[in-house]
Amino acid sequence: MGRVNKPSKAELAAAHGTVIDDLVAPELNVLFCGINPGLWSAATGFHFARPGNRFWPALHLSGFTPRLFDPSEQKALLGLGLGITNVVARATARADELTPEEFVAGGKRLVKLVHEWRPKFLAVVGLGAYRTAFGSPKATVGLQPETIGDTRVWVLPNPSGLNAHWQLPDLAAEFGRLRKASSQ
Repeated sequence: MGRVNKPSKAELAAAHGTVIDDLVAPELNVLFCGINPGLWSAATGFHFARPGNRFWPALHLSGFTPRLFDPSEQKALLGLGLGITNVVARATARADELTPEEFVAGGKRLVKLVHEWRPKFLAVVGLGAYRTAFGSPKATVGLQPETIGDTRVWVLPNPSGLNAHWQLPDLAAEFGRLRKASSQ
């Protein structure tokens, strides 16, 4: 099992504004969608790569993965029927650097991506990002009433370590609700 190496300050600075490839394939069970790549992720090329991000632990504790994966192992998710994309493709140091227009454009891009790949579920990890991107200001965490074609939409809390409102056990429980729904 590999490990993500810590990027240098120069590598982090150079990552600003870059893009990480989507991790997608046909017939995914769940396509997870982050807000946008952070600089650490952009510098390494791996989604949710920053230490302290709780995406990978929540994925494991909820039963989506048989063990805790390192971000460098992200391609193994495809074999489990899971993929990763982002609402906004460009990397920033903080999500608050993004404009509402970028979120709306990202929502439109996601609709096209979902129509192309047709996952069973689109899981947006970030309530505020979902609300802005899809024009749903009253959306809450969980299954959404809207679908994209036949794809059901689920909103999960942001797994960033900065989101102190959601501790890891609560995140894992919410991811677990999605896992249960996606396996039916």
